[in-house]
Amino acid sequence: MKSGNKLIGVGILTAMAASLCCITPVLALIAGASGLASTFSWLEPFRPYLIGSTILFLGFAWYQKLKPKKQIDCNCEIEEKSKFIQTKTFLGIITAFTIIILAFPYYSSIFYPKTEKQIIVHEKSNIQKIEFKIRGMTCNSCAEHINHEVNKLSGIISSNVSYDNGNAIVEFDNSKTNIIVIEKTINSTGYSVTDKK
Repeated sequence: MKSGNKLIGVGILTAMAASLCCITPVLALIAGASGLASTFSWLEPFRPYLIGSTILFLGFAWYQKLKPKKQIDCNCEIEEKSKFIQTKTFLGIITAFTIIILAFPYYSSIFYPKTEKQIIVHEKSNIQKIEFKIRGMTCNSCAEHINHEVNKLSGIISSNVSYDNGNAIVEFDNSKTNIIVIEKTINSTGYSVTDKK
């Protein structure tokens, strides 16, 4: 049974590694360390392999748990009670936890607070819209993190960061902030502005 426990452990580790690039921006938000958000973005290309490994390890652990046990013909009918860590219930809990971790990129946006802003524009001529091309985002969690940081700035009217398009479209009052400040804010999250127009 020790090999089964090792499989479970490896399955959990690969699941966490598969989602680490998406968990880190949320942890950076909670810790107040915005620049750490992109620390594990280098793991993104390996995500499919890590997910596959997780499924393989946990699948094999389930196979070992569910396969029929060999019957030994003897007169001894002593059956030891399994430790909780060796039960199907424990493996079920670990499997559920693993699914939650693997699905994290799809629901990570719930951890970012939605802020309602009161925008007062004195001059319509001060309103400016710009698109920033951003490198380094690996999922929607990255986009939410950048959006959250940009919206903290004074003078931001709207900010729409898209992982799919690799960009941020920001509308702002240039009497309260400017393009350089917005670009520095994006870069401070650990992702990089590659172009602006």
